[in-house]
Amino acid sequence: MTWQIILSRQAIKDTKKIAQTGLKPQAEKLLELLTENPYTTPPPCEKLIGNLQGYYSRRISIQHRLVYRVIETEKVVHVLRMWTHYE
Repeated sequence: MTWQIILSRQAIKDTKKIAQTGLKPQAEKLLELLTENPYTTPPPCEKLIGNLQGYYSRRISIQHRLVYRVIETEKVVHVLRMWTHYE
C-alpha cells in the first residue's frame, strides 16, 4: 500500500533551499520512505509536542528536518516543512 504525499506551500518553498544546499538526495530518500510507510524506522522519527503536536519529524541533516503529519483514514502524508521547524 502506498501513501500519497502532499506538500504544504512552505514545504514547496523549502525544496528550493534543500536543492541549493545539496541535501536533495537525503530529502528525496525520506519522501520515498514515507510513501511506503510513514512509520518505518530507521531512520527514527520523533513525535513533536507543543504547537506541532500530532506531527512527526525526521532528520534530513543535523540542523534540518522533514516535519509531517499522517492522515490514516485517507492514506495521506502531509509534509509541513523540509527545512527547520525552529524558525
